[in-house]
Amino acid sequence: MHATRIIAIRHGETSWNVDARIQGHLDIPLNDIGLWQAQRTGAALAHEHLDAIFSSDLQRALSTAQAVSQTTGCAVQPDTGLRERCFGSFEGRSFKDIEAEHPEQALRWRKRDPDFVPDGGGESLHMLRGRIQHTVDRLAAQHTGGQIALVAHGGVMDILYRLATRQDLQAPRSWELGNAAINRLLWTPQGLTLVGWGDVSHLANASRDEFVS
Repeated sequence: MHATRIIAIRHGETSWNVDARIQGHLDIPLNDIGLWQAQRTGAALAHEHLDAIFSSDLQRALSTAQAVSQTTGCAVQPDTGLRERCFGSFEGRSFKDIEAEHPEQALRWRKRDPDFVPDGGGESLHMLRGRIQHTVDRLAAQHTGGQIALVAHGGVMDILYRLATRQDLQAPRSWELGNAAINRLLWTPQGLTLVGWGDVSHLANASRDEFVS
């Protein structure tokens, strides 16, 4: 069967998620809650058979992937193709700052202009979609008939959802992109299909005291 099952996971929470600061390619670690979320995700997937775990090479994703690796026994393979969208000189700043200083660029961003490239060598949505589609095709094709995990970022999860549901880059987002959510897709050479999305049940009924003081 020329199909690959995919478990796609957004990294756990960081302090910059809380502060609504743009992370992009900046290498921000998980906070205490994020570390707890990562460990809960690993526990939730402990009985899954994984043929490979691929992760963005940024530490917030790698730390989440390593928690899954510890419970499944499958090694993590970093891949730069799974990085978050690059936001150039906007990285490290809040949207409010950008809106105040660069209102025209902020408007194009808010309207999801697919050709808008942030200053300083950022990526457009078109560029991001191309990168993610190529990366997923490359990784999934290596494991047809099996199951892999992809651990990445909110922007990557958004593109995966749009690819699987055939939604345009400018379509309003009506789906959640929760930290440490477990999402399931099916890949074939014809594209992605959505199986399940936004499962955070593993975060709902557990005490943080189990893992983080």
